[in-house]
Amino acid sequence: MFQQILDPLFGSLALSALVAVIPLATLFVLLGVFRVKAWKASLVGLVLSMLLAVAVWRMPVPQVISGSLEGALYGVVPILWILVNALWVYRLTVVTGWFEVLGDRIRAISDDQRILAIIIAFCFGALLESLAGFGAPVAISIAMLIAAGMAPVKAAVVSLLANTAPVAFGAMAAPIIALSGVTGIDIHLLSQMAGRQTPFLAVFVPLILVFIVDGWRGVRQTWPVATVAGVAFAVSQFITSNFIAVEITDVVAAVVTVIAVLVTLKFWTPRSTVAFEPAIADANAGSAVGVTVPTTGGKTATTVVKVADATRIDRSGRTPANLTWNAVMPYVVIIAVFSISQLPPVKAFLAEHATLTFAWPGLDVSDSSGEAVATVFKLGYIGTGGTLLLLSGIIVALLYRLPTRRALEAYGATLHQLRFTIVTVVSVLALAYVMNLSGQTHTLGAALAATGGFFALLSPAIGWLGVTITGSDTSSNALFGLLQATTAQKVGLDPVLMAATNSSAGVLGKMLSPQNLAVAAAAAGMAGKEGDLFRKLLWWSLGLLIVFTGLVYLQSTPILGWMVPTP
Repeated sequence: MFQQILDPLFGSLALSALVAVIPLATLFVLLGVFRVKAWKASLVGLVLSMLLAVAVWRMPVPQVISGSLEGALYGVVPILWILVNALWVYRLTVVTGWFEVLGDRIRAISDDQRILAIIIAFCFGALLESLAGFGAPVAISIAMLIAAGMAPVKAAVVSLLANTAPVAFGAMAAPIIALSGVTGIDIHLLSQMAGRQTPFLAVFVPLILVFIVDGWRGVRQTWPVATVAGVAFAVSQFITSNFIAVEITDVVAAVVTVIAVLVTLKFWTPRSTVAFEPAIADANAGSAVGVTVPTTGGKTATTVVKVADATRIDRSGRTPANLTWNAVMPYVVIIAVFSISQLPPVKAFLAEHATLTFAWPGLDVSDSSGEAVATVFKLGYIGTGGTLLLLSGIIVALLYRLPTRRALEAYGATLHQLRFTIVTVVSVLALAYVMNLSGQTHTLGAALAATGGFFALLSPAIGWLGVTITGSDTSSNALFGLLQATTAQKVGLDPVLMAATNSSAGVLGKMLSPQNLAVAAAAAGMAGKEGDLFRKLLWWSLGLLIVFTGLVYLQSTPILGWMVPTP
């Protein structure tokens, strides 16, 4: 058995903590300062964590290798299994042309910039975040807003800020799933806690969007629809994450919000309209907008969005209702499949017969106090979100009557697009597991515990910084999730609250992530002007972080402590 050492370097906790932070600091510096590709930076961080585990924390080499392999497999299943299949479903809508129809239906709703900022950037962007993530929602939202006539800079800022509320549950809740994996905390508890934090952000985001588009006049004239959108998303996110299924939280929230906004617009319209600039609209009408989407590895993939119509779809004999139904059908299928999987008999069957549980070979670890560290691996091969998404994709392909060859080609193209992302996620999860199992994370947690109750104010900043640097809430949770939970236990705070805070606060850093800024600048035709976007968004990000920190602090006290779920 390997027993973790809390202060392996000369018996000094402070010095040991400084050394423990080297892999993370190196990863952040390589990403944020030297702009090294994420997959390369994560591999460097992984190697450093393995070397320190052996040389400083004295973990046996075979156990270091075994621990890294466990983390790598967890990166593949369930996280990448979810991401690949989610992006495949989205790609099916693109190759068949139904994505273009969906965009066309949305743009036909209104010619008011403020209304379309809510519908496209907030609602439709959240729907894309629930499936694709990794920059695609921002890039596509920007393309659609520019195609309809919004100024590029404004479209970029609006889309980046809108991509906050759904991130914690994005890519079929990959961030929450990763957080549960590295902390050992029940995924339902984490889902409940995050679902009692992020809705507070969702309520205000649409109001901020209309303010960016049209200042205080926009807020005064469109607050009814902005409020409906924010409240509908917040309530749906809370209910789904707490009582239904974490994987479909954003899908349900986005669909419900779109319906709520459309119903509102049937009975209410703003006093005046902020129309798009004719010159921009005329320049874009009927054209194709090429959206260059950098992957995590720094490579690019181009998505073409037709503005005028979906030329690959035969519209003869089709009514607007039929077109709309086929455009939204994939998301209805996903909701139906996941909802069926959560029915008590089905859920019980899948839990009993479709999950492989085993002790991970080659690992025998105890913490510094002698308590055994859990090394049991749970592999859900049917009921997991990735498999349900694969089933949803097959159903969608059949309903679209897509030839098998084209569906398989779309899957191959998805794997090719994500090849560097796959390396990054696997490396980051392996790094997180090595740090956790060797004791490096516990050393950092013990050092942070010295801050006492102040940690409740520090915790949101850690999550924010993690996403700002890595560009991924999933990666930030893998790196800092256990650190947050461990430190919370040491200072007498609730581990569920602090772990979920890492994910919920992290969403506010995504708009400043160099990775996300590069996606937005490329989509808006502003390559090289990422700094302009950064300056426009910095104070929004910091301001929301300060407000959110106040919420977390109150949740750590008896004032709002009742909001923290209990097992």
